[in-house]
Amino acid sequence: MEPVTVRTMVLLLYGAGLRLREALALNRADVDFGESVLTIRLTKFYKTRLAPFGPKLGRVLVQYADRHVEAASVPGDDAPFFTTRKGTRVNGYTIEGIFRRLCEHAGIRRSDGARYQPRLHDLRHAFAVHRLTSWYRQGLDVQKLLPHLSVYMGHVHLAATQTYLSMTPELLHEANTRFERYAREERP
Repeated sequence: MEPVTVRTMVLLLYGAGLRLREALALNRADVDFGESVLTIRLTKFYKTRLAPFGPKLGRVLVQYADRHVEAASVPGDDAPFFTTRKGTRVNGYTIEGIFRRLCEHAGIRRSDGARYQPRLHDLRHAFAVHRLTSWYRQGLDVQKLLPHLSVYMGHVHLAATQTYLSMTPELLHEANTRFERYAREERP
């Protein structure tokens, strides 16, 4: 697999909070550059959803797509977005193995004693936590926005999204800051 494919896939998994299987199932027709939206099919719950993406991720996707216009071995709407050098759809085991080797080479390891070392799926967790942290920093109503995050991530229930929301020092700081402002306003 080409390095640009690995880079683009990692950026997409983090930038759009996709499951690996969802990214691997993307076809060229599922990426609408004009509207900046992905059509996610074959989800965990067998539903289709739309996932908008921002301009930075859009530029990365356009650059990748421009380099791989003729790469797919399948013509038309069924042409895979992510392809190997031979033009076939990228295999999940292959990209996971490459990611594992990259983490080992870079010395990236979990230090919390967890059984699994960094996985591609951890990028989805990072996406959710960073989205929440960003909303806090922007002063937005996080409680009101949580259901939107849940739908964006393709969850049927809010509880499924909550499993992705690990407390990080940054998130804790933003939540504490918000609570302090709230508590000060409530004082007589």
